[in-house]
Amino acid sequence: MKKQTILVTGGLGYIGSHTSVALLENGYDIIIIDNLTNSNISVLGKIEELTKKKPLFYNFDIREKLKIREVLDNHSIDGVIHFAAFKKITESIEDPLLYYDNNIIGAIKLIEAFQEKGIYKFIFSSSATVYGNTNKSPVKEDAPRFSSNPYGATKLMVENILYDLVSANDLWKIGVLRYFNPVGAHPSALLGEIPEKIPSNLMPYINLVANGDLSHLNIFGGDYNTPDGTPIRDYIHVTDLAEAHVAALIKLEVQKGFNAFNLGTGNGVTVLEMINTFEKCNGVKVKYKIVGRREGDAESIYADPSKANKTLKWKAKKNLIEMCEDSWRWQKRF
Repeated sequence: MKKQTILVTGGLGYIGSHTSVALLENGYDIIIIDNLTNSNISVLGKIEELTKKKPLFYNFDIREKLKIREVLDNHSIDGVIHFAAFKKITESIEDPLLYYDNNIIGAIKLIEAFQEKGIYKFIFSSSATVYGNTNKSPVKEDAPRFSSNPYGATKLMVENILYDLVSANDLWKIGVLRYFNPVGAHPSALLGEIPEKIPSNLMPYINLVANGDLSHLNIFGGDYNTPDGTPIRDYIHVTDLAEAHVAALIKLEVQKGFNAFNLGTGNGVTVLEMINTFEKCNGVKVKYKIVGRREGDAESIYADPSKANKTLKWKAKKNLIEMCEDSWRWQKRF
């Protein structure tokens, strides 16, 4: 089989950069498009440092369809992994039009360009948010899908667009990867999630409290019907997640149609369990306060990853301790 070239949109972002490394390490060539809204150009050098290969890079917004066509015309591209999207739930609630424009219109422009070029291999970076705030876990791929915020709605809408594409044209090979809660960083500490002043996810928040940038962590709800009263989530190491994209590409060589997969460990972890593990394995203290429940939060949601385990021949390998250690090793660089 000839060496394949994969276009990676948002390839300098958190999950995109780790997947770019995994692709290069598995013998793919890649071309990255990123507008640097939620990433940094320095990541390109880190990818090269880790893989000894320098990816081609284009700095533009995927809503610029003519520029996408130019890239497709100038390179022999076999497929795309589409990461480029805004991803903050709170921000999406405050500015829904921003999210509908960027996440949906961007995806449509990208799909149009690929369809016009006759390239039909497409992997979409989706999310467990398409299951809304369900409390029926473990969650299978055929669970009801609904959105409880505009960010989740954009993921759901793009999934529906891709499903309709397959109905209209059976040449499409589409993989939809529904992430649960990505955490961790590359073991080298060269790649990780760029810290925000006020993070929206648990692990970056823990990191900032541990290093003293924030005074404490608010835990939203301590009276849930869980072992310690705090919410349960399914956390997956970002390098495991990256390897799933490689497995999905391999599967799409032989499987057409629309294929959705849950990417998680299948293990539910409470917020307090995550904090206690982080403190123990890293030797630091994480101060927290238990406050009132947050509207729309699920009590417990974790994946049934058996379809991905069986069909993609993929399984999450890294445990909670490795997630916490790698996250803290990355954070200490700042």
